[in-house]
Amino acid sequence: QVQLVESGGGLVQPGGSLGLSCATSGTIFSIYSMGWYRQAPGKQRELVAAVSSRTEYADFVKGRFTISRDNGKNMVYLQMNSLKAEDTAVYYCNVVSRSKSYWGQGTQVTVSS
Repeated sequence: QVQLVESGGGLVQPGGSLGLSCATSGTIFSIYSMGWYRQAPGKQRELVAAVSSRTEYADFVKGRFTISRDNGKNMVYLQMNSLKAEDTAVYYCNVVSRSKSYWGQGTQVTVSS
C-alpha cells in the first residue's frame, strides 16, 4: 500500500523560511511527476510546484520556492523562502504514476506575526 507522508510544516513569521519533505512508502511504478499543492480555507486546491521531465512553478511562488526530488528515495522537497501571510495553507504532496495519483494527508503552514 502506497503512502505519502509530509513533514516540516509549522508556524513562521512573514519573511521567514520553511522546508517541507514528502516521504513515500510502498512501491510506485513509473512515476511521472512529484509535486506540491496547497489549499487555503475556502479556496480550491492549487498547484504550487511539480517536477517531472521539467519543473513547473505557480506564478505566485516563482523566485521564492524551490522544489527538488530524490529519485533514489522517491522523496520530494519544497524549500519555501520569503514567506507571506497568503502562503498560509495546508500543503499536500502529490505523486503521479502511469496509473494513479497519490496524495499525502497534508501539513499545515501558517505564516503570521
